[in-house]
Amino acid sequence: MRATNWTYRLARAGAGVLVTLGVLGGCTAAPPPTNSAPVIVPGAPGEEASTIPPGEATVSEQPGPNDADKKFVKDMIVHHRQAVHMAGLAPERASSSDVKGLASRIHDVQGPEIDMMNRWLSQHAIPTVNPDAPHGHGGGAMPGMATDEQLAELEKARGDGFDTLFLQLMIAHHQGALTMADEVRKNGMDIRVQEIADDVTAEQSDEIRRMRKWLDG
Repeated sequence: MRATNWTYRLARAGAGVLVTLGVLGGCTAAPPPTNSAPVIVPGAPGEEASTIPPGEATVSEQPGPNDADKKFVKDMIVHHRQAVHMAGLAPERASSSDVKGLASRIHDVQGPEIDMMNRWLSQHAIPTVNPDAPHGHGGGAMPGMATDEQLAELEKARGDGFDTLFLQLMIAHHQGALTMADEVRKNGMDIRVQEIADDVTAEQSDEIRRMRKWLDG
């Protein structure tokens, strides 16, 4: 009787091991999930985007930045730097709390964006831009840039006079940034640069609306 019981117990244990191994074998046999979504590849300037079937896209097939992308990023760093400089004048000169709040936002947002764009240049083995170096603001190389004379006038202004001049110059400055963003969206290739251009358009279009409202009010 005891031998029969032991034989029964061993048989049950062996069956349990086989079931466990069968379950584990079933788990490891399942193929890993694959991404079935097609990859969208931007077209050349003036051309429509194309798609690549899933599994066929490689890093080498993704388009790199072209001259329009590189120019946009380099110019926007300088463009941002002037806006940050103008915003830095507001705390001691502006009288409007709205102007001070907007200037603080411009300083806090566009300063880090300068660092982000320089990192993008480094990632693509492109020389970075020193935003504090002289860039000839009065030359009119970029749309919306204030001239040296306008900056000097803004630095001398105080109170309501500063508020009005700051809003006028910053609206023109933001409109210039929108022009630059539109241009790179038409002629650029790099996906990250397109995202930067979209962010610039969204942020600065909203700020233009607010600044115009303050000027009119």
